[in-house]
Amino acid sequence: MRNLPIPVAVLTGFLGSGKTSLLNSLLKDEMLSNAAVIINEFGDVSLDHLLVERSDENIIELASGCLCCTIRGDLIDTMHDLLGKRDRGEVKAFDRIIIETTGLADPAPVLHAVMSEPTLLERCRLEGVVTVVDAVNGWSTLDTHAEAVKQVSVADRIVLTKLDLLSGREGEDMMFAIVGRLRKLNPSARLLTTHRNEATAPRLFNMGLYDPATKTIDVRKWLAAEAYETSEKRHRHHGHPHHHDVSRHDAHIRSFSFTEKQAISPQGLELFMELLKSYHGANMLRMKAIVKVSDDPARPIVLHGVQHVFHPPVRLAGWPDDDQSTRMVFIVRNIEKPMIEGLFNAFTDQLLGGADSFTDKTLSLNR
Repeated sequence: MRNLPIPVAVLTGFLGSGKTSLLNSLLKDEMLSNAAVIINEFGDVSLDHLLVERSDENIIELASGCLCCTIRGDLIDTMHDLLGKRDRGEVKAFDRIIIETTGLADPAPVLHAVMSEPTLLERCRLEGVVTVVDAVNGWSTLDTHAEAVKQVSVADRIVLTKLDLLSGREGEDMMFAIVGRLRKLNPSARLLTTHRNEATAPRLFNMGLYDPATKTIDVRKWLAAEAYETSEKRHRHHGHPHHHDVSRHDAHIRSFSFTEKQAISPQGLELFMELLKSYHGANMLRMKAIVKVSDDPARPIVLHGVQHVFHPPVRLAGWPDDDQSTRMVFIVRNIEKPMIEGLFNAFTDQLLGGADSFTDKTLSLNR
């Protein structure tokens, strides 16, 4: 197991949403007994002191056995330092890293660090993002803070807290409203609550594609393209029945998916990715894809990106189901679906003899 990539999960959520309370609860689970925790909060470590057994510089051993670091300086340096201590036997051989971000954080830079640093990629893989949302104050937080919208948009799991504080008809209406808004922002994320102990470690972790060689990853669930398709159909059929509820931040966020049966060439895929990052990188909050490539159509490539940064492509041993089509899902800001779908199709059209008009088509799609 030492040579397998270590899964890295990012725990985020706005100030007061309940991240630390959730983390305290999760760390008591046997599944996380060998986890390392990095706290990216301002000030003192916010974990419950009852969990702290002893402290040695910035490494804290918790009563659960987990390790905790407060970030001092750069996240990449902190992770390198922690991995070095693991290699030297100065800390136990943890099997997962959890990064708790500050409540004010735009999660993108944290994801960039995990996904782009070459030396970290040799040791770690991004597992996914867990975002905590306060059911009582979440609506106003999303209205007021763009960071909170991005935290929800990039999530693989959304945990809704403080439902016990909602009561009566008004509380029920508030619950349905916030759930509907979260579903609109992020159709594919699994939504759990802390009510009745739903948000457990087994349900929150093992989220994504970090090591296909282990054969423990369900690409279909990770991709969740059907959730985006359902959301798109609902949007087309019902229009904007609650347009007055759309906040100034939500109005800029879109999610969509598309499929393509035609394989794309390796060179075409590379160019598509470069143009995608060049034209749309700043506004591409999250992208996941399984792609049919012409050099080996039976073995698709998996892509995972956040803004300008992408994990190295991973070639699977085979398709996860009978549908051997390219499937791409996007969560974006101020980008329309035809802009990206048309760009991708411009490259697959080359295989059908459309190369002569390729340059003109590509430029016109992205002006």
